[in-house]
Amino acid sequence: MYKKVYLKRGKEESLKRFHPWIFSGAIQKADGGLEEGEVVRVITSEGDFIAVGHYQIGSIAVRVLSFSDVDIDDMFWQSRLESAFQMRRSIGIVDDPHNNTYRLVHGEGDNIPGLVIDIYGNTAVMQAHSVGIHQERMAIAKALVEVAGDRIANVYYKSETTLPYKAELGQEDGFIIGGSDDNLAMENGLKFHVDWLKGQKTGFFVDQRENRSLLERFAKGKKVLNMFCYTGGFSFYAMRGGAELVHSVDSSAKAIELTTRNVDMNFPGDTRHEAFCEDAFKYLDRMGDRYDLVILDPPAFAKHRGALHNALKGYTRLNTKAFEKIQKGGILFTFSCSQVVTKDNFRNAVFTAAAIAGRKVRILHQLHQPADHPINIFHPEGEYLKGLVLYVE
Repeated sequence: MYKKVYLKRGKEESLKRFHPWIFSGAIQKADGGLEEGEVVRVITSEGDFIAVGHYQIGSIAVRVLSFSDVDIDDMFWQSRLESAFQMRRSIGIVDDPHNNTYRLVHGEGDNIPGLVIDIYGNTAVMQAHSVGIHQERMAIAKALVEVAGDRIANVYYKSETTLPYKAELGQEDGFIIGGSDDNLAMENGLKFHVDWLKGQKTGFFVDQRENRSLLERFAKGKKVLNMFCYTGGFSFYAMRGGAELVHSVDSSAKAIELTTRNVDMNFPGDTRHEAFCEDAFKYLDRMGDRYDLVILDPPAFAKHRGALHNALKGYTRLNTKAFEKIQKGGILFTFSCSQVVTKDNFRNAVFTAAAIAGRKVRILHQLHQPADHPINIFHPEGEYLKGLVLYVE
């Protein structure tokens, strides 16, 4: 029988609107002996059941798994994963011969808070962001392989950097089902290496797939700068789109190595591409006005609300430098992946940058995360990726 968490009076209102987070300040009391990661039943001040979820230490005290009074067992995980697969089938991303890379589980967007699963060929890379999901990792992995049929042979668990460090779980990344040295995947017909061992996130930024395709349509004849290139996704799309030259910049030598390998794999011997291991701001200071298509896709500048002010200053500074240097008639793709930065926050930072640089700017596209990164309509916080495509006079 699951232990119980009791809410203060009136604190069930957000749960009645199916928001999947319960903050620590909403809790009146809890049963004794409760440990982080346990499944708990949540009870209102009137004594009524309202949700079941994982208990954790911190600001978010319970991540809701269900608003029905169900057991969190093997059948539960199978049902949730089958629902995630069905949604991806319905949007045509499963079993696409030109694309074997997609996100299968996107946390709250798929009603499994704390869990991310990305698919690369027949390998699933699984990430836990809560102790509760970590403790269920084998049950989830087994359910995943069962639901996926012959699609998934390997499950790599990559949660060293995403689990709460205070939980002291001693987690080490590694295969928990199967094992594979083949780290090649395909996105829209382009091949790339996935660094699921040491790379950021699950090894590749799956969320930029559709935005990379859009960039490809703008690239013909352009001199392209891909800033914060990571593994070079935007770079090899630009090359397939017919760019005149493509320069990739990242401060990580490992990222530059992966970018070079990925470009060479898709365009062997092509001299249009060059990569630079350098700080972004220093490169922008010295680059001159040679580029007419620039991509700014930095890592998250703010991971919590306390860092928001400095993050917005960072976005303004970065975009100001790009506006000052991009050629007249150039195109700027600029992004924020910081969840605490809203669309309006980001747009205002970019608009401020345009004003400081004294450039006339028009919005061509407003970008966001793709359909395999769904947003739970009751959890707007799940909308994290913001982007603008701008024409700069």
